[in-house]
Amino acid sequence: MRALVVEDEAQIAAEICAHLTQAGYVVETCADGEEAWSRAGTEDFDGIILDLGLPRLDGLSVVRHLRAAGVTTPILVLTARGAWTERVAGIDAGADDYLPKPFQPEELVARLGAIIRRSTGHTTPTLEAGPLRVDTRRMITTVNGAPVSLSLLEFRALRYLIHNKGRPVSQFELGEHVYGADQEPGSNALEVLIARLRKKIGGELIETQRGYGYFIRG
Repeated sequence: MRALVVEDEAQIAAEICAHLTQAGYVVETCADGEEAWSRAGTEDFDGIILDLGLPRLDGLSVVRHLRAAGVTTPILVLTARGAWTERVAGIDAGADDYLPKPFQPEELVARLGAIIRRSTGHTTPTLEAGPLRVDTRRMITTVNGAPVSLSLLEFRALRYLIHNKGRPVSQFELGEHVYGADQEPGSNALEVLIARLRKKIGGELIETQRGYGYFIRG
């Protein structure tokens, strides 16, 4: 999963990034509202964490601009403690959830995961496809009840595919959500990654759409 963190306080942004990375996300950051509006409006993110108090363009305006442009990416807004009016305004503008500062990192990760799941109709952190079960919250994968040990990149790929089960995912799209937009893996890196993943969970679970990408049947 690919997340955009929009926060102008460097220390807070770094802490959020560290916890999201540990939870298996590909994380990218920006520190002002105008860049957030530009990037979120033109790039493919699974979720956005957005501070409302931003320079150049405030977070509330960012939410309004994105929703007016038809961008449906789930947004978790960060607000000052006790500023209930900000929280109401953020939700009314189109944000999916809010979290007052200061917050516990575990709650932030859980709330972001919840709004991303809801955006595609998933109600629990555990996603299933045949004998495959992926607990996206605890980062636990099992096949027929037996645990499977995955690397971080393998887990990212599997989580994105099962989150989008039934829909073919292009190699380019999957690469962005596994490696991030700023990384350029070798030409066959994704193929090698999928091959390793198939060996661990069973080759029949991840199918190939020739000339396009991969998918897990719904």
